[in-house]
Amino acid sequence: MKAIGYKAKGGVEVLTELELPMPEPGPRDLRVAVKAVSVNPVDVKRRRWEDPSESPLPRVLGYDAAGVVDAVGSEVTLFRPGDEVFYAGAMDRPGTNSEFHLVDERIVGPKPTSLSFAEAAALPLTSITAWEMLFDRMKVPRGLHTPGGTLLVLNGAGGVGSMLIQLATRLTGLTVIASASRPETVEWVKKLGAKHVADHSKPIDEALRAIGFDGVDYIGAITSMPGSAPSLARALNPQGHITLIDNFDDSIAPFKPKSITISWEMMFTRSLFQTADMDAQHRLLKEVSEMVDAGLLQTTLTHVEGSLTAANLRRAHERIETGKAIGKTVLEGFQ
Repeated sequence: MKAIGYKAKGGVEVLTELELPMPEPGPRDLRVAVKAVSVNPVDVKRRRWEDPSESPLPRVLGYDAAGVVDAVGSEVTLFRPGDEVFYAGAMDRPGTNSEFHLVDERIVGPKPTSLSFAEAAALPLTSITAWEMLFDRMKVPRGLHTPGGTLLVLNGAGGVGSMLIQLATRLTGLTVIASASRPETVEWVKKLGAKHVADHSKPIDEALRAIGFDGVDYIGAITSMPGSAPSLARALNPQGHITLIDNFDDSIAPFKPKSITISWEMMFTRSLFQTADMDAQHRLLKEVSEMVDAGLLQTTLTHVEGSLTAANLRRAHERIETGKAIGKTVLEGFQ
């Protein structure tokens, strides 16, 4: 089968087209004929930093995918061949930049019927990450009429931020503030439901005060800059909660006086450790799919780079590396 991968870490030039054996599904696996994939910052980071040169096969990246179930393992109960699905894959298995891909059924959802494969491929990783941030890490009560509070979404126009805004405004009683600094990103986050926008080109506590907030109850730190811990601590109300995604090398001492809770979100935890609640990702993707089909959530697809070729994938990686991408970039299947 066709695939795109790399044999040594480096810049986008290391991505190359490959011919690999057809994978055979394990007991809980689906083999999916991949119709579309999206590119995430984790793809770029792994390509730069992780060297597969000692492995017998090249590294194939890619997490988000939408496609059609081609074959199933002996213990599969949730799907059957012909089903249209979407999912975000696992970090310790070959990626989705391939014609066919193996994935555990417990982290797969039914594709929204109202979306194309490209539109659906933009959603899984960011939806899972945003959902787990809100409900598993911050433990925000679900329901529009639950006790209120304030949520600051850092980098609201990115992929995860775009879904966190939507989920928080549709499923919780929180007032959502998004950070953005360019006219086009401000317009995007408002369209998704953010009630207020803070300019993250300045320290975030100053940006909040500029729009009338002395502090917030929750921060979804999609990204964070070195040296930002003091301003983030000042931006939080006492006994607030911040959830981080990126590596955070600053001292957490500034958070102590306010008894701030610090948590991490890594959406690959359940699949990496085969947790007892691994199927939570199947259930949440099923709910996201239903919300999309009901018109409550929208795809965050903003750019289709073309078919899945090495040249197009390199361009998609370069787009992510600018740090200015809005929403998600998607590639459609192999020619």
